[in-house]
Amino acid sequence: MFEHVIIGQYLPGRSILHRMDARAKLASIFLLIAAIFLTNSWTGYAVLGGAAAVIYLSSGVPFRYIRKGMAPIFLLVVFTFFIHALFTREGEVLFSLGAFQFYEDGVIQGLFIALRLLLLVFLTSLLTLTTSPIDLTDAMEQFLSPLRRFHFPSHDVAMMMSIAIRFIPTLMQETEKIIKAQTARGADFNKGSLKDRAQAFVALLVPLFVRSFKRAEDLAYAMEARGYNSGAERTKLRQLVWKMKDTAVCVLVVVLAAALFLLRE
Repeated sequence: MFEHVIIGQYLPGRSILHRMDARAKLASIFLLIAAIFLTNSWTGYAVLGGAAAVIYLSSGVPFRYIRKGMAPIFLLVVFTFFIHALFTREGEVLFSLGAFQFYEDGVIQGLFIALRLLLLVFLTSLLTLTTSPIDLTDAMEQFLSPLRRFHFPSHDVAMMMSIAIRFIPTLMQETEKIIKAQTARGADFNKGSLKDRAQAFVALLVPLFVRSFKRAEDLAYAMEARGYNSGAERTKLRQLVWKMKDTAVCVLVVVLAAALFLLRE
């Protein structure tokens, strides 16, 4: 279930997206996320879908890898769609399913929210798959560096964000191991009443929290053993280099975001 989670993983490569500056990718993804939330028309989502396809083709990531990685969120996407479709009672009634009625505006809003979730996870996954953790941390730190004049710990915040992203697949793998271990001991997460399922998930959450704190403690000891000091000035082995292609990509993303804003209904 969780072994194919791709958010937070890095896949080495030499594609166009891999060779881009991490700062350009981070700035572009922020603009695209803002554009996704501003889009409210089918034309806009068609443009976003085309842009996402172009980004994917420039990433060099195997499609099978993406398909397996997107699979875990489909249940959330379907659930979100039905919540909006069932509880948004605006527009004409499209059809009825037993005691439930599906309205036109509810179905449209549900589809829009589902598309937003898919695009957000897809683009964020491509960012982490094509950007090494070190480059991602350096890019975050440089974006936050203007706040240093206000004594904001930009390096520490960037490091924490990078570690949190990298911990996502690790925690998912730990969850999968715990589920298998508890299932072998007789726990059933798919059957029984709501109360029984809640009790079964308690047996999942407690060891998951214990393992998470244990991994965080091990990481802290490892960083301390290597002489890590959060307040120290340090040089970097690999410097981020901004090139003309990075500027061109950012300009294209700005133009795309402006076009999507104009396509709003």
